[in-house]
Amino acid sequence: MELAGATRDFVLHWGEMGTRWGVNRTVAQVHALLYLSPEPLTAEEIAETLSVARSNVSNSLKELQNWKLAHFAHRMGDRHDYFQTSRDVWELFMTVIEQRVEREIEPTLAVLHRCAAEAQAGRAAQPETAARIRSMTEFMQEMHDWYSEMKKLPPATLRSLLRTGAGITRLLPISRKKGPKP
Repeated sequence: MELAGATRDFVLHWGEMGTRWGVNRTVAQVHALLYLSPEPLTAEEIAETLSVARSNVSNSLKELQNWKLAHFAHRMGDRHDYFQTSRDVWELFMTVIEQRVEREIEPTLAVLHRCAAEAQAGRAAQPETAARIRSMTEFMQEMHDWYSEMKKLPPATLRSLLRTGAGITRLLPISRKKGPKP
């Protein structure tokens, strides 16, 4: 399969953006190709289309499966493994957020809670250090709690909430309270 026009540009750009998000370029390109493909694809088709080594595609597919962004699809009478991803952008978005929370936010929260407890127990070198750790812990916990509530909502409700939030910001005073500089 030859990529042309908008499809080619999308796949290339998604790969470039993947590197900025901390994802291997090929992993991101494979995901983009699966997202745009009207049918599930074999690893061989992906390798040929993207002009990358089959082993690179295999590793990329494993990574996407670990992130719950790609899964198998089988065809009756065909022994090949086919791969696909969700076509629903909200489902993809929520999957990425869920995986990031599990891999990054929750471990960070655990460390922050431990550090805050140690600092509270008086082992902090300076009271200012304890206050900053407590402040970061509270912030991260509030964001995690907010996420936990938002993930329960169906996509239509999330869309409405986003639109409502954007409208409300127009009603708020223009100047924002500025905190102390870090």
